[in-house]
Amino acid sequence: MSWDPRPTPDITPETERYWSAAADGELLVRECDECGLVYHYPRELCPDCFSDSVSWRETNGTGTVYSYSTARKMGGWPDEDLPLIVAYVELDEGPRVMTNLACEPDEIEIGTPVEVRFRAIEGADAAVPVFVPRRE
Repeated sequence: MSWDPRPTPDITPETERYWSAAADGELLVRECDECGLVYHYPRELCPDCFSDSVSWRETNGTGTVYSYSTARKMGGWPDEDLPLIVAYVELDEGPRVMTNLACEPDEIEIGTPVEVRFRAIEGADAAVPVFVPRRE
C-alpha cells in the first residue's frame, strides 16, 4: 500500500510535540494532572475538567479495534490504495484513537489486537500513526 496522496496533518503549536514524537516512532497521548484522564486528540485543556495542567504520556502503541469501516471505492482515491480501513482503536492506556488500519479487511474484526506503525510524511517532521494486526 502506498501512502500518497493522503493529506498531511495541520501541525499547530498545540500538536507539534505529538507529530514530532510520531516522527521518532513514539505515540503520545495527554494526561490531566488534575483529574487523571488520559485522552487523545492532543489539546492543551483537559476535555473532562478543563484544567490546563496536562502532560504528555508515551503509550506502548498497542490496543484493540473498537470499531471500523472499510471503503472499497472512493472518488479521487487511487484504486491501488484501496480498500481504506478507518477505525477507532482503543489503546491499552484507555483513550480511543481514530486511525487507519494498514492491513486487508479480512485480517481484522472488532476486538482484534493491533499495534502502531508510523508512516513518514515527506517534507515534514512528522509521521502518521497507523495500526496493524498484532501477531501474538
